[in-house]
Amino acid sequence: MPAGPMRRLLFSSVLVLLVAQAVAGEAADYERERAELLEEVRRDVNLTRQELGKDALDPRVLDVLGRVPRHEFVPEALRRHAYLNRPLPIGYGQTISQPYIVAIMTDLLETESGDKVLEVGTGSAYQAAILAGLVDKVFSIEIIPELGESARRRLSRLGYDNVSTRVGDGYYGWENHAPFDAIIVTAAAGHVPPPLLDQLEPGGRMLIPVGSAFAVQHLMLVTKSDDGEIRSRQVLPVAFVPLTGQH
Repeated sequence: MPAGPMRRLLFSSVLVLLVAQAVAGEAADYERERAELLEEVRRDVNLTRQELGKDALDPRVLDVLGRVPRHEFVPEALRRHAYLNRPLPIGYGQTISQPYIVAIMTDLLETESGDKVLEVGTGSAYQAAILAGLVDKVFSIEIIPELGESARRRLSRLGYDNVSTRVGDGYYGWENHAPFDAIIVTAAAGHVPPPLLDQLEPGGRMLIPVGSAFAVQHLMLVTKSDDGEIRSRQVLPVAFVPLTGQH
């Protein structure tokens, strides 16, 4: 082989090797950061165990939290902050929730592997990805078209094929696929939307922040008994962007 092509081949091989090493190093960094995040979430759960009514989260929830690549669900410019235990902006006035909040809301749903879950407020789809690792099917609604479309593409690219998304007003739920074993709302509503209560399966659970954007919000755990009786309790104060829509 002539010297010119040989040098080009050698250069290409070295470049591929360097890129592979950089990718491997980045993956190792993210894995370490996820492990550190899990420890911080565990500490936060311990500090709020009285409000949560439990000393530790379901190991299944922690396992999924430790596997889902949160850096894929934040804007590229913020990836270095992806595994901090705090919310981050994702555009259009919306945020990706703090991992601790994602963890406790997911845990309090008490889902089982065969469940069907409705999420109101897809955002970047991080919460949907967490749920996808725990249940059979996730249906997620986003009111902002740009976020809904980017979330759909992201979920497809990352292989979360048990999540269905659509753009629409989540206040009214997704009646075509109701009832749901669990419902999670990731934006603050002034009250619990009656359509969501109707679409909750008897025996099901709902987590929803209730309150206005300019006042104290509380994370509410809503349960529906087998005979349809609705009960709720305040879990802890939270801060979410408001649920929007024509309602």
